[in-house]
Amino acid sequence: MVIDCKSISKEIDESVKERIAKLGFQPKLVAITSRPDPSTVTYLNSQAKKAKKLGIDFDVMEGTNMSELTKVISTLASDDTVHGIFLTHPLPKDVDEFELTLKIPPEKDVEGRTPYNLGMLIYEKEFFPPCTAEAAIKILEKTVELRGKRVTVIGRSVTVGKPVEIMLLKKGRDATVTVCHSKTQNIKEITLASDIVVVAVGRAKFLKPDMVREGTIVIDVGINVVDNELVGDVDPAVEEKAMVTPVPGGVGRVTTSLLMEHVVRAAERQGK
Repeated sequence: MVIDCKSISKEIDESVKERIAKLGFQPKLVAITSRPDPSTVTYLNSQAKKAKKLGIDFDVMEGTNMSELTKVISTLASDDTVHGIFLTHPLPKDVDEFELTLKIPPEKDVEGRTPYNLGMLIYEKEFFPPCTAEAAIKILEKTVELRGKRVTVIGRSVTVGKPVEIMLLKKGRDATVTVCHSKTQNIKEITLASDIVVVAVGRAKFLKPDMVREGTIVIDVGINVVDNELVGDVDPAVEEKAMVTPVPGGVGRVTTSLLMEHVVRAAERQGK
């Protein structure tokens, strides 16, 4: 069974439109990129389309090295007409992503990637959580009561695995969380004992049907290209026994809506 993420995204978008109408000015989002590959260009085009649909001003700025990127961030950080800043992925290996995130003002960090906003999750403050992690949580909250549920998170990235774990533990959600990674032994035993599985490993069709039991809820965060086709980290056959978010049109759809919602949230806060 496929989880309906389209309706979740639509609900967020409608709220964004209503809030923009009350702002009295147009919120602005700027993407910063460096030597973008074709997939990044495609991603930026989709963001531009979404922003235009919702009434958000969208721009792209580029830097070819660390010095140029630092200058771009500094300019945007001091520009009162810019409400949200995000760095595209992947960045070149000669660019220090951590150092760049330190230079983004937390109040403009709409992707939730600065050490400040990530650290706030520990204190259960989710003003700007990472968008993909928040999308996974929102989909789960719309699908199931999380309190007491056994959740396995496969993947420990800074922008998905770790923040999802922390957010699931937040008081009020109260899930019991296990995190698996490349060194975890007997993952199948762990997932079979889980009510919910969140998969974010970047390996096409990693989660197989024999790794979940009937009725498990599966959040597929993966985006992989196989034979020119976009596929997730979950084998499509898993849908025969579990509730699964689709790829494409699942977590990614909600993530994009939440990014735009963050821009409006930033504009509301900065406007005050």
